[in-house]
Amino acid sequence: MSRAPTLRLDRLLASLGYGSRREMQALAKNGRITFDGAPMTDADKHVPLTRDLPDHLHLDGKPIDPPPGIALMLHKPLGTTCSHKEAGPLVYDLLPTRWRMRDPAISTIGRLDKDTSGLLLLTDDGALLHRVISPKNHVAKRYRVTLDRPLRGDEAETFGAGGLMLESETKPLLPAVMETLSPTEALLTLTEGRYHQVRRMFAAMGNHVTALHRESMGGLDLPADLEPGTFRLMTDADLAAIFA
Repeated sequence: MSRAPTLRLDRLLASLGYGSRREMQALAKNGRITFDGAPMTDADKHVPLTRDLPDHLHLDGKPIDPPPGIALMLHKPLGTTCSHKEAGPLVYDLLPTRWRMRDPAISTIGRLDKDTSGLLLLTDDGALLHRVISPKNHVAKRYRVTLDRPLRGDEAETFGAGGLMLESETKPLLPAVMETLSPTEALLTLTEGRYHQVRRMFAAMGNHVTALHRESMGGLDLPADLEPGTFRLMTDADLAAIFA
């Protein structure tokens, strides 16, 4: 069995956004950092970067934040933007403030536009991010769509056949699965993620999307008890479900 990688205590806490390495050294000398209840007064010492590290390493009696390799699921509310820099409410504002200082940084896995709600994944693991968004893996995304006008009746057949051309594009869309829920509501499952794709698909059919909500990614559903604006750490089972 391979041993877990380790990192110096001051470097780890600084990378998690708690402060500078010098500040972490001062906290350690003052006995404010403990490992399994015992003070760690030497910030030069290395600690193992295991998933359960917060169970062992505490600052001022509280578990530290998860070490690098973090993955989150967030219920994105309407009106928030998947950006680090744009004006207005950002999805990153929904995370603890110091998490903005983490290195490596936490980023969204793909994006939902400002007027779309639902399941959004975030991670600091570049390999995981690229695995989820890679076209080769065909991770399906299911959206609940509310429309301005009643469906024509041929949308499911058109989307399912593939080949639909979006305005200003030269590559046809892959087949998508649509399930009609009511005259003005449907579920649409895609395996690609072009810019504003769902809205543009229905626009090509002469309709307008008035509400859009992502319900799932792969085999991972948005938990019913995850309220808008809240998040939770993903488990190994959650991660596996994405690719199920």
